Amino acid sequence: MSWDYLICYASIATLCWTIGAIFAFHRKVWKAVTASSIGSAVFFIFILGLWISLERPPMRTLGETRLWYSLFLSVAGIAMYARYRYSWLLTFSTIVATVFICVNLFKPEIHDRTLMPALQSAWFVPHVIVYMMAYALLGAAAVFALYLWLRPSHREVTESEMKICDNLVRIGWVFLSLGMVMGALWAKQAWGDYWSWDPKETWAAATWFAYALYLHLRPQLKDPYTAFALILFSFLLLQMCWYGINYLPSAQGVSIHNY
Repeated sequence: MSWDYLICYASIATLCWTIGAIFAFHRKVWKAVTASSIGSAVFFIFILGLWISLERPPMRTLGETRLWYSLFLSVAGIAMYARYRYSWLLTFSTIVATVFICVNLFKPEIHDRTLMPALQSAWFVPHVIVYMMAYALLGAAAVFALYLWLRPSHREVTESEMKICDNLVRIGWVFLSLGMVMGALWAKQAWGDYWSWDPKETWAAATWFAYALYLHLRPQLKDPYTAFALILFSFLLLQMCWYGINYLPSAQGVSIHNY
């Protein structure tokens, strides 16, 4: 499997996700879940084939991590739709997953079969996968919070809707915490220390504390829009942690996370 096949598998996956989203709007729950699940399975087959072809996990470059983000976002969308029955969830996950796929198609990156020594660790695969799942869940929380904030003001935010935001953040934060622990163990193995306040590590810590602050303050927050603002602020920090640091002067040439 090579990157040349991405457009074929991505087209099939996107078509299935779109069909699933259409079924969702027509209240055909199991047809929506089935079609969307087939799309995610097709996309996973491409990732697995690429893994075998590259002879390494496709997680080294930003382009490769976008593949996992698209996959996990689609899975998160399916799970949340199956649980809460919001028809727009599959549309959201389809659109965002497709956007990340299109970025890879229109801006291909160079990939090779080798990994630098620091990446040849047993922690590499679980660390990246757990983080991508966290990013997908917290991304869904941010979009849902934005949706609730911007919808017509005459529709009050219900307790069940706030619970969706809370659950997404809680589960995403757990994955984020697991990812940080795995990253620390990996850093100890690769560089001899658990934490070095590298620019990426600094933004990762800021992101973790921001979501922890939301979870800590949430029981006392009576105004839902304050909660939404905290979720969106935390998500902005997450973007800096993921790819924003690549554009910071402080990270150029000194960050151990630039591969």
